Amino acid sequence: MRAAQLIDGVPMTGMRTALRALAVTAAALLAAPALSPAAQARPEPRAPEGFVTLRSVDPTIIQEMRYTTAHTFMGERVDGYRQPVCILTRPAARALHLAQKRLLRQGYSLKVYDCYRPQRAVDHFVRWAKDLDDQTMKGEFYPLVVKDRLFEDGYIAEKSGHSRGSTVDLTLVRLPALPTRPYRPGERLTPCFAPKDERFPDNSVDMGTGYDCFDTLSHTDDPRITGAQRSNRQFLKRTLTEVGFVNLPEEWWHFTYKPEPFPDTYFDFPVDRRPVGRR
Repeated sequence: MRAAQLIDGVPMTGMRTALRALAVTAAALLAAPALSPAAQARPEPRAPEGFVTLRSVDPTIIQEMRYTTAHTFMGERVDGYRQPVCILTRPAARALHLAQKRLLRQGYSLKVYDCYRPQRAVDHFVRWAKDLDDQTMKGEFYPLVVKDRLFEDGYIAEKSGHSRGSTVDLTLVRLPALPTRPYRPGERLTPCFAPKDERFPDNSVDMGTGYDCFDTLSHTDDPRITGAQRSNRQFLKRTLTEVGFVNLPEEWWHFTYKPEPFPDTYFDFPVDRRPVGRR
């Protein structure tokens, strides 16, 4: 037999076979559609059935979604808040609608500050709380609290009832509602428990402290809160209790609808109309 021709010690016939295989592989790779970064990324979680935008249930309730702004106890927009929209479970939204109808007849409106809160937002709170050097908003939101006690004192936790979708932070506004000015980053801070005409302006009735005030004066029944401030807190609490909400005693603004449709699930879809779809 004729000896096989060699190239660098490899028989020509084997070389031709290898080259043909490489050509086929290259052609297949070129023919395959390229995946965009978005296609390769994990799909964004969506709200399950049972969640709605509050505006689709009651468009009259005032919405001032604080965590889409820099006017927070962290001094920045919170992770997961893409649009200033209140999202809740349908039973919680319907209960707020019922409370709103009663309040409108008395010349008041509800105003929500926060509704459903994704787990990624809670994780943002936790990271901030562990950064003891970041004291940007201390002068307004936690003037008397040492930051390294935020977990121990219960102001920050790794899980929030808001992430289950039936908890809402809200207040009362006397109608007609006056406009409120936006927060200007870097402006002078006033303690959240200062007299109403001194602290950051809010068109709500006087509840004795501002929203998200890390202080024992925020306890709903704190005995130091008297007069009209106490009456306003009790009016809000009574109105919401009558439609199925339970107040968190440490925060006059915090209410959870009972029974919760998702009592053990902490969701992480973003605050955005799209994850809720057209429901």
